[in-house]
Amino acid sequence: MAETKPRTRDADATKARILAAAKSEFARLGLGGARVDEIAEKAQANKRMIYHYFGSKEDLFQVVLEEAYLDIRSAEQDLELDHLPPREALETLVRFTWQYYLDNPEFITLVNSANLHRGRHLEGSDRLRTASRRFVNMVRAILDRGVESGVFRVGVDPVQLNITIAAIGYYYLTNRYTGGILFERDFMTQPALKERLAFNIDTVMRLVLA
Repeated sequence: MAETKPRTRDADATKARILAAAKSEFARLGLGGARVDEIAEKAQANKRMIYHYFGSKEDLFQVVLEEAYLDIRSAEQDLELDHLPPREALETLVRFTWQYYLDNPEFITLVNSANLHRGRHLEGSDRLRTASRRFVNMVRAILDRGVESGVFRVGVDPVQLNITIAAIGYYYLTNRYTGGILFERDFMTQPALKERLAFNIDTVMRLVLA
């Protein structure tokens, strides 16, 4: 038993390094461009260990995607929005989503990559379905509390609302280079980011307020 714990810790540490390296490579190059050799080198592991722990490159990609989505779902739950008044709770969620995208650019590129493959790497994830249902229920509870207090209007779909919250931040950031050229402004200066967040909050509130 004395040898089992160190070995377990070593295995966990190795898997964590592999996942971190894989996340970086898949975000940078996508499933097709990422190379197992490069992931192994960055993880200070070897290809045999990657195949042993995760199976194939596609299986590793699937785990990376699942963990990326679960990370944001977990962070949303950590906000404990049920303790805030409904309007403040929803504004906090909008602010969080925007800041999460800014702090985790790899998440956006992984989402892009997942959609290039039509989401097939997430289809079998019961963990992700459970986490997503929990998130939708959290947003629904905020809306219901807002309706009960007379702050929000009746009939807002929590799924549609979440899509809008995600989209108004996601599109801005994924199109910042082309948008900067077309609209002749730098999308990523601090004043521009602050202005965008204010616009996002105003947009969402106009959708839901009674």
